[in-house]
Amino acid sequence: MKRRDFIKRGVVGGAMGLVTGAAFAARPTPSEIEGPFYPVYPQKDKDFDLTRIQGRAGVARGKIIIVQGRVVDTDGKPLEDAMVDLWQANAAGRYNNPRDSNPAPLDPNFQGWAIVPSGSDGGFRFKTVYPGAYPAGADWMRPPHIHFKVSKRGYVELVTQMYFPGENLNEQDLLLMHKPIDQRPLMIATRLPGDPETYRYDIVLEKVGR
Repeated sequence: MKRRDFIKRGVVGGAMGLVTGAAFAARPTPSEIEGPFYPVYPQKDKDFDLTRIQGRAGVARGKIIIVQGRVVDTDGKPLEDAMVDLWQANAAGRYNNPRDSNPAPLDPNFQGWAIVPSGSDGGFRFKTVYPGAYPAGADWMRPPHIHFKVSKRGYVELVTQMYFPGENLNEQDLLLMHKPIDQRPLMIATRLPGDPETYRYDIVLEKVGR
């Protein structure tokens, strides 16, 4: 499926779940640290489908999910051609990064990293797998999450992390719990009805100098 058709189908299918206008855009998405596992290996295939790697017949292990949303500014204006950079651990909780010492197995069929522009309505849509939890210290298990880096000229670049609803580890995560309590919901995706399992995560950017 072409990227345009993939995004269009997701935007239409999830339109009833999207919150628009000033009420949605009142607050920018909270930022978070980039973390140590931003991809470093050269990679040609960085498209919206992380479950397959171009030129390989295999499919990534784990539960396939859809992550979709929109990029808007704090006035609610959709931002077209914002660069949405996404990376995550595989279903076993392992990053394809030499700094990741997690003994969990790598998945040779998991793309793990995508960079795509948002559509004319600010929409983005990814097909990926539900990321695994992983140890970040002796007494700290990181909950499933996905990293985002979103940028557009004239706006403050945002680095953040998207968490999943209903995860018990969310309430024990040192990063998420360090956020003010009113910011935490802005970092947790919303589950949408339907199959495959779909999550919505809308992103609000601030204008430079505001």
